[in-house]
Amino acid sequence: MSQDTEYTPPKVWKWEKASGGKFASINRPVAGPTHDKALPVGKHPFQLYSLATPNGVKAGVMFEELLALGHDAEYDAWLIDIGEGEQFGSGFVAVNPNSKIPALMDHSTQPPTRVFESGSILLYLAEKFGALLPTEHAARTETLNWLFWQMGSAPFLGGGFGHFYAYAPEKLEYPIDRYAMEVKRQLDVLDRRLAESRYLAGDDYTIADIANWAWYGQLVLGRIYDAAEFLQVQEYTNVVRWAKEIAARPAVQRGRMVNRTFGEPETQLHERHDASDFETRTQDKLQSS
Repeated sequence: MSQDTEYTPPKVWKWEKASGGKFASINRPVAGPTHDKALPVGKHPFQLYSLATPNGVKAGVMFEELLALGHDAEYDAWLIDIGEGEQFGSGFVAVNPNSKIPALMDHSTQPPTRVFESGSILLYLAEKFGALLPTEHAARTETLNWLFWQMGSAPFLGGGFGHFYAYAPEKLEYPIDRYAMEVKRQLDVLDRRLAESRYLAGDDYTIADIANWAWYGQLVLGRIYDAAEFLQVQEYTNVVRWAKEIAARPAVQRGRMVNRTFGEPETQLHERHDASDFETRTQDKLQSS
C-alpha cells in the first residue's frame, strides 16, 4: 500500500492475504498448533524454550543471575526458531497457548509447572528462589510497579515502533512518527526515574531492571532496531548510565547469549545445557571445529 493511497477499512475484516513485513509468513489470526512436535527435555529441573529477542533475553539473564548468586537454578535452554514457526508446534503450544517465547517448564514440581509470559517467568523464579525481588512491602511494590510498567509499555516499542521502523514492508510516516513519539516519552519516564535512584526500584538491582534493560537498555545501547541515532538516545543520560552498568554484569553478558542466533558468532549460544557451554559451544567454537 502506498503512502499516497488512503485505506478504507471494510465493514468486516477478513484474512485474505499476508500482511507483509519480516514476520508475514508466521502471522495469522488464529491460535493453536499448526503441527505436531514434542519439545525436548534435558537433564536439569528447568527447561527453557526461547530465542534471544528482548523478551527471551529476560529469561536467560534471570537464570544466569540466579546461578551467579549461588542458587540451584541450573537449566537447559532450547532454541525456538520463531521465523520457522516452531512456536506453533503442539509441544510448545501446550506450554504456552499464546505461542510466544519464552516459555518455561519447571520439572522440580509434581506435576511439572508451566510458566509463560516473560514477566511471569521473572516473578516465578524470583519468588521460587527468594532473589532479585525485595520482601519489604514498599520495595516489593515498587519493583512490581516497574516490572508491569515494562509489560504495558514495551508493546509500543516493539510491536509499534520496532515493527514500523525496522520490519514493515514500507516506511510510513504516520506510524513511525506516532510510535517514535511514544518511545521517546517512555525513555523520558525512565530517565526521570533513574535520576532519582541507581536502579528502577531503588538502590538494589531487581527483576524490574532485568525486564526493562532487555528492551530499553538494549535500545539505548544500539542493540535493537538500529534506531539509537534516530531516537537521539544519548539525550537520556540516566538511562544510558543504567544501561551500561547493567550491560557490564557478567551474568547479563552470558544471559543475552543464550538462544542467540544473530550477531557475531562468539555471541551466539544456540542452546545452553551447562555453564561450560559459554566457553565451548558458541558458534565461533563450533564453526572452527
